[in-house]
Amino acid sequence: MNKNVHTFIGCDNDYVDSKIVIFGAPYDSTTSFRPGTRFGPSAMRNDSFGIETYSPYQDKDLEDINVFDSGDLELIFGTPEKALDDIEATVSKILSDDKLPCMIGGEHLVTLGAVRAAAKKYSNLNVVQFDAHADLREDYLGERFSHACVMHRCHDILGDDRIYQFGIRSGERAEFNFANEHTSLNKFNFTGLKEAVDKIGESPVYFTLDLDVLDPSQLCGTGTPEAGGVTFTELLDALKEVSKLNIVGFDINELCPVYDQSGASTALACKLLREILLYFYK
Repeated sequence: MNKNVHTFIGCDNDYVDSKIVIFGAPYDSTTSFRPGTRFGPSAMRNDSFGIETYSPYQDKDLEDINVFDSGDLELIFGTPEKALDDIEATVSKILSDDKLPCMIGGEHLVTLGAVRAAAKKYSNLNVVQFDAHADLREDYLGERFSHACVMHRCHDILGDDRIYQFGIRSGERAEFNFANEHTSLNKFNFTGLKEAVDKIGESPVYFTLDLDVLDPSQLCGTGTPEAGGVTFTELLDALKEVSKLNIVGFDINELCPVYDQSGASTALACKLLREILLYFYK
């Protein structure tokens, strides 16, 4: 793990001393609508210097914690399996050093590589997903490794009643039927989150945040925007609740900065990452 010279604000500590390790997964080869999420990690690092390290929401500061930013992985495009292998290897290394991996995507498929690594270390792993889309298709145009299928592939690993989905407001009927039998899917918002947190208890959790859970009026810079999403403040409250869990890895993905030239979407994503780092740092 070599230190990155282009870091997220306040995350320039040494690897050995850090409890959280950031890395970028700039991959969008299976994007089904508007491409460009590969530029998300770099944009977030660059624009993070437009926010403060201090969070008035939590009265905490990134300067007071140890986070290491290792930069972006060099992922080959066009072959999802190879990219997923590289992500899995990186997360496995971080977990083996008893650190908390934080992945910046990239399209949502990148989550599968991280979940593969976490499930190998934690046999009772759960996944909590904030997203507009169910991502439970068996395949998309014949491709089983697509961002539209990522939660189905996670289910292949974890089995029933280990995936908790919130904010979901888009998907095929078959996806919702699958969820009724195999996952805990909560439509539209975060209703039921507290009950899910209580049910999961101390079990290890991988948390994945697809930024399109937010309403497009809050964040339009994403590949597949969906009307009817949550607000920034609602998401912050939900993240606070999730922070009560035993988080063993997490990601933030699907920022597509080229579709918001104002930079507001990237600034919002940066602020969310700051809050998540401070919430999840133990």
